[in-house]
Amino acid sequence: MPLPPAPRKPATLIDLETVAKQRTQGARKKTTLASPMPTLASPVADTDAQTQIDDRPMVVAKSSGPRPGDHVHDMQALIEPSTGARMNVQTVTDAGLGSTQEAIEAKGRSAEIVDEVHSPLAQQRSKNIANSKTSSNRRKKTKSSASRLFVLDTNVLLHDPSSLFRFDEHDVYLPMVTLEELDAHKKGMSEVSRHARQISRSLDQLMQASGSDPALGMLLDALGNTEASGKLLIQTQGLKFDLPAGLPEGKADNQILGVVKSLQASRTDRQVVLVSKDINMRIKARALGLIAEDYLNDQVLEDTDLLYSGMTALPADFWESHGKGIESWQQTGYTYYRIQGPLVPSLRVNEYVYIEGTQALHAIVREIVGRRAVLQTLRDYGHPKHAVWGITARNREQNFAMNLLMDPQVDFVSLLGQAGTGKTLLALAAGLEQVIEARRYSEIIMTRATVPVGEDIGYLPGTEEEKMQPWMGALEDNLEVLNKGDSSSSQWERSSTQDLIRSRVKVKAMSFMRGRTFVNKFLIVDEAQNLTPKQMKTLITRAGPGTKVICMGNIAQIDTPYLTEGSSGLTYVVDRFKCWSHAGHITLQRGERSRLADFASEAL
Repeated sequence: MPLPPAPRKPATLIDLETVAKQRTQGARKKTTLASPMPTLASPVADTDAQTQIDDRPMVVAKSSGPRPGDHVHDMQALIEPSTGARMNVQTVTDAGLGSTQEAIEAKGRSAEIVDEVHSPLAQQRSKNIANSKTSSNRRKKTKSSASRLFVLDTNVLLHDPSSLFRFDEHDVYLPMVTLEELDAHKKGMSEVSRHARQISRSLDQLMQASGSDPALGMLLDALGNTEASGKLLIQTQGLKFDLPAGLPEGKADNQILGVVKSLQASRTDRQVVLVSKDINMRIKARALGLIAEDYLNDQVLEDTDLLYSGMTALPADFWESHGKGIESWQQTGYTYYRIQGPLVPSLRVNEYVYIEGTQALHAIVREIVGRRAVLQTLRDYGHPKHAVWGITARNREQNFAMNLLMDPQVDFVSLLGQAGTGKTLLALAAGLEQVIEARRYSEIIMTRATVPVGEDIGYLPGTEEEKMQPWMGALEDNLEVLNKGDSSSSQWERSSTQDLIRSRVKVKAMSFMRGRTFVNKFLIVDEAQNLTPKQMKTLITRAGPGTKVICMGNIAQIDTPYLTEGSSGLTYVVDRFKCWSHAGHITLQRGERSRLADFASEAL
């Protein structure tokens, strides 16, 4: 069927004001274009007018006019200022080729050009649109890349010497008083003194590698720390600041507060943040209207209730939902189950699973491959015939812990629990059984963090072991329980057993651990909640071939300043080792010391 002749009305540009009126009336107007675009006298003037329109969508007709025999039948343009432009263009030709429909959608863009544009005016307009896009992206990038300026307190550097490189793309600022305090802590053999010397060496190497002015900023990635893309700035001149009368300017903490206040007033283009491990320092900063934060890089968890417990209760319908697909076999006295299903992705290797009732199951996850897991039944150390050095497990969690302690394939064990749950007793019993009876290890090495609960008693005389003796009261108490043995044994037999135990149990100070390597040892770290992640790494990396490390403690009894339940070294290793196939963890929940101790733990 032949097409009707095209109208002779000249083509015009769509007027945005008209379109806006049409949108408010809920109507869509169809504009028919047939004749070529009339010649415009001043393309530059039209370009200037177009730049005043804030990059709204527009439709440009071809300037070359229609080809012979071609007729544009219909064009419909729907303009949406909020989301960009959405245009459907339908072209009908006389050549009998049918119709083609092109849908061009542009969400969030500033403009859309239909078909090829050849006129100088259209090219100039497309340039303006492209420039507008580029400048808009540049503004967005500048806004998103605006880094913050972190002012570090001295205790942050002494807590973590690598804290300079833990702020990603943000800049770090060191007040001069911070360097003075570092200099005051550099002498000595303590962990704080070593950290002070380490941070001083890092600053010296950074200055030499960067070669730039400390006041203008030194690149933090100059030493190969690619994660830190910001700059380090050091105070080189005095800053003017006014503090309240209650804050004397002679105190170092108050001088740091003054520096932060001065930087906040002079650098209005960025956010200045004080980072400190001192709670009172942060309180004073917020009272002065300053932004203050804790150092959270080594913070493992904000809520310790989310800490990995090492065990999971299976659903009550476990056998009904998984029984059909379970494979089972027996090997070396244990029963193995291969399960599959939605439960498997939530499990971890060496995690204990249990279900109580008539079809009770206590097992450990030995292997996870895809959506399949292999479970292995446990040895019941609660039965007297499986007693370890005369000690039997009194509850489910103690049985899980004893299975981990006696497993030669597990190199690292962490035990958490409140006072009286049996952490030290279980570890010592398992150590004596494997050192003296099984001879799997050569000796037991016991150490702990020497952090006093009350006032420090000062220097102690004697050798290393004699100095550590007052800190090892828990060891003495548990050895006394383990040395009771059989009541039918004679005094001489008990005395000889005690001497044998003493010869196989060594007490070592943590201060002299650096550089050592323990081969074929059973290493017990008591009160590990008082260790920092850095100290914990130093201890665990002392383990040589054939050595087993046991870390135990109660994160509710932290005595080390600036350590919290979330930043404790014990919490740190529990979280980091939970996915390793040669490590295991159990949180002991039930106290077994005495009914008095249990009630005191809950009520006080």
